[in-house]
Amino acid sequence: MASDETYEKLIALLDEHGAAYRTIDHEAEGGTEAVSRLRGHELAQAAKCIVIMVKLGKKTKRFVLAVVTGEQRVDLAAVKGLLGGTYAGFAAQDIAEQLSGCASGTILPFSFDPELELIVDPALLDHPEFFFNAARLDRSLALSTSDYRKIAEPRVEAIGVSGSPA
Repeated sequence: MASDETYEKLIALLDEHGAAYRTIDHEAEGGTEAVSRLRGHELAQAAKCIVIMVKLGKKTKRFVLAVVTGEQRVDLAAVKGLLGGTYAGFAAQDIAEQLSGCASGTILPFSFDPELELIVDPALLDHPEFFFNAARLDRSLALSTSDYRKIAEPRVEAIGVSGSPA
């Protein structure tokens, strides 16, 4: 898995843009609720990053990196509708890890692959900073939300729904 390489790429990108961020080392944890407790913040400030596969036809698929808050789950119907798809579901773990360059539980809210479209729920952008595992289970980043928007240039759409985290 290229997680170390992805981590280095992320830090280089943030430094290149002068982003305001800080690293937080903690016990190895990939679950959003548990890692949010370790980092000491509300679930609303956690970025949950999930790779979604959307079928556009019998032979055409697109992949979306859906980013929602820790309190939300991804609204698959909303993602399907945004892309005009016929089906949306969670991408297979090997595909998600290949496209994101990260192990499951450490996927970043950044896409370094042109095949992976980044869509972020606006609720995540309500706070001055947010938190995510930084391509590692034992290190997280707290990142300035305004810097994130400038650097990642995510498509912002309502793709999160309240409910038990998925």
